Amino acid sequence: MAAEEAGSVGRAPACVCVLCGLPAAGKSTLGRSVLSAAAQRGWRAAVVPYDDLIPEQAFRTRVVEESAELQEMHTEWKSHRQAVLQCLEQFLKNSEVFAELPSSSQINSAAWEQCVKALRQPQGLKSAGAPLLFLLDDNFYYPSMRYEVCQLARKHSLGFCQVCLQCDLESCISRNQSRSQPIPTEVILEMVKRLEFPNPQKNSWEMSSISLNTTDNLSEADIQRVMELISSALSNPLSPAEDNTEQREADRLKCATSVVHQADQACRRLVSEAMKTARENHVSSEHMRSLAAQLNESKATFLHDLRKQFLQEVPFVQEEEIDVERVVKRAVDVFDDKKKEILSRIINDYR
Repeated sequence: MAAEEAGSVGRAPACVCVLCGLPAAGKSTLGRSVLSAAAQRGWRAAVVPYDDLIPEQAFRTRVVEESAELQEMHTEWKSHRQAVLQCLEQFLKNSEVFAELPSSSQINSAAWEQCVKALRQPQGLKSAGAPLLFLLDDNFYYPSMRYEVCQLARKHSLGFCQVCLQCDLESCISRNQSRSQPIPTEVILEMVKRLEFPNPQKNSWEMSSISLNTTDNLSEADIQRVMELISSALSNPLSPAEDNTEQREADRLKCATSVVHQADQACRRLVSEAMKTARENHVSSEHMRSLAAQLNESKATFLHDLRKQFLQEVPFVQEEEIDVERVVKRAVDVFDDKKKEILSRIINDYR
């Protein structure tokens, strides 16, 4: 098998496969089917279920706090996801020893041990030369989330691929409601707005991706497509990228400047609209001055925070172009909400 010749010298070939899609789209079902097919091929395989590994409270925090594109990067939620990848990296370095978790308070240690239990059983150790497969089961709704996995694969010369599960919204909601612990429907509705499926035309690192329609039951042909994708990834591991930190930072700064400039222009228009609305409501001169001061102060704070977040937290790589227009639109939506709040308060106070 070509896969058995791939990867680093002296190490079995390995692959990380990202399963992405809405909650209840069928990722767990697909994972079980792939595990069965992998066993038939003599592969070592495990599913990494983020829902089990990351504390429920972290998911709740994510849902409440994420109201715009740039809030994707809030520290707590991101650190949980990174801890999962750190656990995976530790296993890749030494699969026979259960090392201390890098972030024990962030990851459910019992759930992680269960993930890799089969890989540590005697039969798993005897087949140490067999291909190793990790199926990462999560929503992975932003490309930046998936790119972190790609970076891990590139760092360790692993295969990398993605399977996108596309299921109609009604089916996802119905399946979720039949679960013993369903998530709120509004969470699924919010995720629909955010979900960005793999786009190989835009991101070259997403070339090894396929989509499955999971509205109906998975077919044997679907499983076969996934196994062929994984086999190809095992046979074609990624190569470590050259260190081009300085160029990346220069590109990041250039992009941040463009984002902030465009956001500033959009915010100025929103401020003008708010002032016009206030005049139409016959707000007094005193209240108009107060409105202008509050809006300008809010705009300045917003732009400062936007630039800071973009420079410090937004994942940025040459292979993944930032969609500046989309980032600006979602960020400005946050300021628009604040503008409406200030305007409403001023008008109500005047009345």
